[in-house]
Amino acid sequence: MNADVTVKPEKRFTGIPVAQGIAHCAAFIQYTQDEEIIARQISAEELHEEVARFETALVSTRIELLEIQRQIASAIGSKDASIFDAHLLVVEDGTLIDEVLRRLERDKNNIEYVFQEVARKYCQTLESIDDPYLRERVGDIEDVTRRVIRNLLGKAPLNPAAHDQPHIIVAHNLTPSDTAQLDRKLVMGFVTEVGSKTSHTAIMARSLEIPAIVGMQGICQEIQLGDDILIDGYNGLLILNPTHETLAEYGRLEQAKEAVTERLHLIRETASTTSDGRHIILSANIDLPEELDDIAENGAEGIGLFRTEFLYLNRVQPPDEEEQFSHYRRAAERSLPHSVIIRTLDIGGDKTNLSLESSQEDNPFLGCRAIRFCLEHVDIFKTQLRAILRAAVIGNVRIMYPMISGIEELRRANAILEECKSELSGAGVPFNPQVEVGIMVETPSAVMVADHLAREVKFFSIGTNDLIQYAVAVDRLNDRIAHLYNPTHPAILRMIKLTVDAGRAHGVWTGVCGEMASDIVLTPLLIGLGVEELSATSTLVPRVKKAVQSLNASKCESLVARVLEMDDASQILIASTAMAREQYADLID
Repeated sequence: MNADVTVKPEKRFTGIPVAQGIAHCAAFIQYTQDEEIIARQISAEELHEEVARFETALVSTRIELLEIQRQIASAIGSKDASIFDAHLLVVEDGTLIDEVLRRLERDKNNIEYVFQEVARKYCQTLESIDDPYLRERVGDIEDVTRRVIRNLLGKAPLNPAAHDQPHIIVAHNLTPSDTAQLDRKLVMGFVTEVGSKTSHTAIMARSLEIPAIVGMQGICQEIQLGDDILIDGYNGLLILNPTHETLAEYGRLEQAKEAVTERLHLIRETASTTSDGRHIILSANIDLPEELDDIAENGAEGIGLFRTEFLYLNRVQPPDEEEQFSHYRRAAERSLPHSVIIRTLDIGGDKTNLSLESSQEDNPFLGCRAIRFCLEHVDIFKTQLRAILRAAVIGNVRIMYPMISGIEELRRANAILEECKSELSGAGVPFNPQVEVGIMVETPSAVMVADHLAREVKFFSIGTNDLIQYAVAVDRLNDRIAHLYNPTHPAILRMIKLTVDAGRAHGVWTGVCGEMASDIVLTPLLIGLGVEELSATSTLVPRVKKAVQSLNASKCESLVARVLEMDDASQILIASTAMAREQYADLID
């Protein structure tokens, strides 16, 4: 017997954890599938045929992208599906298309070569610009370029992981469309050399619940196809050739995580009440009708944020009143006996849509978005408001306007709402004239005039994602300054308190529906600040409920009194984390 068996040494590599979980499997190395395109001269007579091929390839690519977007919207939500709006804009970019056609006529090369060269020039130009939003589009253009060229060559669409065995993908990068097409039955996780916590790929990994690590530079040179690897999505570790001891350690960790999940399932029917008796309404954020089952499954008290943008996806014309009414009524019925808060159309910023007319803007986050778009497109706004008023007959529907910056916008929106009531009344259509109206507080100006706004609404819901972005003046998708996007910035906590206090003074309750509501490390701060409702990602509702039940509201108030005197965001986070870990460490570690 040959006893000379070489045991490969265990090696550990560190990256940025972006999606929690543990995976142990064989490595599958993913390489970028760029096609080798050779320039070929064509005759003047062939120009028409090349243009026809190009147009056909653009249409095929658009259909391909729309199908990916539809699948993602159906599987994990419209917010993630909207990532592909940027890809669709590439195949509809008139400037790029015109440049391709001009070069085709001038150089008389085959269309795939011309298109590749023009796209490459665009990418080089964008990479040289000191603008993170424009640089981020390079990946979109490269992704779409590969798809167009494959369609020009008559090849099948890209398959990011054509592998029929369970595996962990190791790649230089995965585009959002690569990630969207991963087979969750076979892809146990992925690791990339580039990326950040706020990249589109990272966001999608969390939605898909696939353990993922990014920013692990040089890993493709360290790992070979079939290598035995373990990835730890909690701590950002990739372990090559894990030892028996390491596997046993991670086996125990997985069992502990599974035990926590089972315990959370047992509290599904219990109330989200603190240990000293303060009830916090705990509702769910919903992107799609298919997610309505998640409300009861996860023990949420209705819907705190019903995003309506999904209705406008993948269509040329916006939905009519009857279609919207049908969706809103179903959501209201499924939420009983709890309420559903329907947010009116929040379009613009990073959420563009093909069924709505919207012009390109230099700075879309400061442009015609959300309530501004609706006030400018009154017919679209009225159609939605009439549908909501009709669904509100069930008795548990509330209306919420997004992106309100001052009293003028609120009054204009309410005036249009009153017009809708008159129209329905005149037509003899049943509706609820007493439907409650609230606003999202997500601009610093709304915080500063919250006392004025509170006189004319029934509730506030703080959208912390945008509030932080606007208050701290930071693009959270910009890797260079993402560290400044900080929910424990003293200014953010003071803004939340100002909003809560203004609401209470006028009998208006305040909730939070941004990402802070789902982060159990921050739950002590939100309770201590006096927030009365948390609307969280539906799958995270059980964890938030356990956190609420484990906390003492009076002690949370004492914590907040202490941290409001602090001037360092990191020290505030440490203080909140300490209280959270003291009460429910098993949910955090």
